[in-house]
Amino acid sequence: MRWCWAALAALLVSCGGGPSAPPSGPNARHVFLIVMENHSFDQAMSGSYTASLAAKYGLANNYHAITHPSVPNYLAMTSGSTWGVRDDSYRVMPKQDLGTQLTKAGVSWRAYMEGLSDAGCLDSPVPYDPGHNPFAFYGGDCPRNVVPFDSLTADLSGSTPLFSWITPDRCHDTHDCPVEAGDEWLSQVVPQITASQAWKSNGVLIITWDEDDGSADNQVLTLVITPNGGHKVSNRTYTHYSLLATVEDLLGVGRLGQAAQASPMSDLVG
Repeated sequence: MRWCWAALAALLVSCGGGPSAPPSGPNARHVFLIVMENHSFDQAMSGSYTASLAAKYGLANNYHAITHPSVPNYLAMTSGSTWGVRDDSYRVMPKQDLGTQLTKAGVSWRAYMEGLSDAGCLDSPVPYDPGHNPFAFYGGDCPRNVVPFDSLTADLSGSTPLFSWITPDRCHDTHDCPVEAGDEWLSQVVPQITASQAWKSNGVLIITWDEDDGSADNQVLTLVITPNGGHKVSNRTYTHYSLLATVEDLLGVGRLGQAAQASPMSDLVG
């Protein structure tokens, strides 16, 4: 994919990037978020390990991505807006995103990118995909919080940030490989997270898919995995804006963009 540079500062006014007032609620909890790729609810559930998680933990049964293709969904999950983007080309976006928000609020966070190399967040080779790294868009480069996926293991056994975004490579997120490949990857990574003290101490792990396989309905699987929540099924209508609202509420910061009007997944996170 060829990446084109185009500033979208003019969309600042029309999209409205400012956060809402900080919510009241419990103390911040460790939040982990894994984003998979391009499969419908039923396709994702065909993975045996994924299905076992859905049978044991929280299941959002009526969750929909915002649009097609991938990039605007990643922007929605991290800023509360698609910024009018309708393709997967690279753009320099205003720094009105979740990462910037957390940094300003003093909330520790890291984004773990599988395949990220010394070439950087825009030039690391495939199977890494800069289009699946939304933090590379805001301001035109990655903040220091964006690190190689290999850093996750040490952080889980040591100082775990309050927010951990996890992007598999293009095979393990099932963009280029079968569902089975992503399912196997999840079966290796999820137990590492759920064995950590950060998750065990009332943490939350959310797994979602950025979009389905191209349908108008765009329903995707979203799992909410907590240590004490047990199996729950929610039929409430949720979107990626609900996801952002949930993360921001859990971390005790205000809501960005359309997350301000979205319903958080409070019935699943507990």
